[in-house]
Amino acid sequence: MRRFFFYASSSLVCSVLLFNAAFAESHNAADYPLRVHIVQNTNHAHYRLRMLDYVDGEGRANLFENSQPRGFDYDFRCDDRLMVSPGYETYPARWHKPGRELDILEPVMGKPGAGKTCTLKVDMKDMVYIRRNGLVDQQSPATFKQWMDRRQYDPEHGKIEPVPAAPAPTQATASQ
Repeated sequence: MRRFFFYASSSLVCSVLLFNAAFAESHNAADYPLRVHIVQNTNHAHYRLRMLDYVDGEGRANLFENSQPRGFDYDFRCDDRLMVSPGYETYPARWHKPGRELDILEPVMGKPGAGKTCTLKVDMKDMVYIRRNGLVDQQSPATFKQWMDRRQYDPEHGKIEPVPAAPAPTQATASQ
């Protein structure tokens, strides 16, 4: 009888370990092929016993998938605050539930190479969000894609800083 309980309990432990290994969150940036640019974010921190318990909020962002931009609204509930993307920086991302939930990989401050995940529940849009004069505006994905192409900006493929656009030819140089 003791032998039965030993085998049963060791089988249970092995099953739990295998389950955890199979569904563990990856924190390897290579496992997150998409990029998310957070344009606007509002969040609220919740504390328990004077310690941060979780943060929830909502916002607007752009997803870069297959070199195509697409805007989305999102809400989240994560272990830590979610920051707006400064400049043209993006978060590595992957689909958790395609079209409904995105996992993003957030850096851990003070620990280079370390990351933690946050799941965004998304509502995909047929436009892209942009910041203009401190305000959030909308633009068509085609117009934004043209801007990306002119400036060689493609965060999915390592082109993370737009280059200045070539100046338009002037009348004098056009006639030469």
